Amino acid sequence: MKRLIVHGAHGRMGRRICALGADDPRFEIVAEIDRDNASEMDAATCPVCDVVIDFSTPQGTERVVRFAAERGVACLVGTTGLSPENLETVDDAARSTAVMIAPNTSLGVAVMSHLAAEATRLLDDEFDIDLVESHHAGKRDAPSGTALRLVEAIRCAGTEVPADRVHAIRAGDIVGEHSLHFSGAGERIEIMHAATSRDVFARGALRAAAWLVGRPPGRYVIEHALGLA
Repeated sequence: MKRLIVHGAHGRMGRRICALGADDPRFEIVAEIDRDNASEMDAATCPVCDVVIDFSTPQGTERVVRFAAERGVACLVGTTGLSPENLETVDDAARSTAVMIAPNTSLGVAVMSHLAAEATRLLDDEFDIDLVESHHAGKRDAPSGTALRLVEAIRCAGTEVPADRVHAIRAGDIVGEHSLHFSGAGERIEIMHAATSRDVFARGALRAAAWLVGRPPGRYVIEHALGLA
């Protein structure tokens, strides 16, 4: 049984990870950390753990990855909107422990990213590419971390997606939808993923965190947990 700390435990995602993690035989949740008890993350009395799952803020993520590096425990970061400076801190931590950056922990989105790269390679530059992503009205970052990840997958496959072809919608209570459109002469291919419950992301985070425990130091992505990277 892996000892788990959930950081950002009172947020939308943190609550679902705690709820599902409590019934997951792979884990024992040893601490639930949020703003009201964030100091416990730095205290010498913080419980011994094997892995930390972080869904908080960019500032909170910096604190968590430093903690993980000092303790030598695995860390899954699901927080989005990380700046280049935040990612430098992550890279520093990854020299000492296993760190996974997962702006979207849905296993389906990981597969979508893989399919997007394959479609880009096969279609070359004969198709225009547009990405439409939709989230609830309260989501702050736009484009979403998932959208940026899909754009990066396409770029690594050899094609740039201009910023004006990435379209963000913030409305209502949409959990998360991403749609890639490959448009050519007389035909169009669409790859879409729609999440209808945050439990999709919570289950994926728990699966990836279980995989991450015991891995050598380095920076990982969720595709590693699925054998796609």
